[in-house]
Amino acid sequence: MKQFRTLMLAAALSTGVAGCSVFDWMVYKIDIPQGNFIEQNQVEKLRIGMNREQVEFVLGRPVLRDSFASDTWYYVYQFKNGRTNDLTRKELVVRFEEDAVVSVEGDYELGEQFYTPLQNSGRP
Repeated sequence: MKQFRTLMLAAALSTGVAGCSVFDWMVYKIDIPQGNFIEQNQVEKLRIGMNREQVEFVLGRPVLRDSFASDTWYYVYQFKNGRTNDLTRKELVVRFEEDAVVSVEGDYELGEQFYTPLQNSGRP
């Protein structure tokens, strides 16, 4: 009888522990956003020839400025969904030459007017 009780207790404990994963969907897990969240309309404001200050005004500070190539800025955004564990990653790379934008690459589409430089505002 004592063996039967021990066996039943062990079976109940193993079922209880195994059953925890069944209720995993009930546990709240937070979403984890990291980096620069950039919207498409921000990217559409970029123009070839913009200086660093103008790009920072439109997109914000980059997540990474390459220490070996200071003329390259990286805007990286990563989002992990807490419920599904899906990972979304977006990246935008802005390259400068002589303090002016020469190219933009990444997971966003450039605006139709990207290759039209901004008008000179009279500043030297």
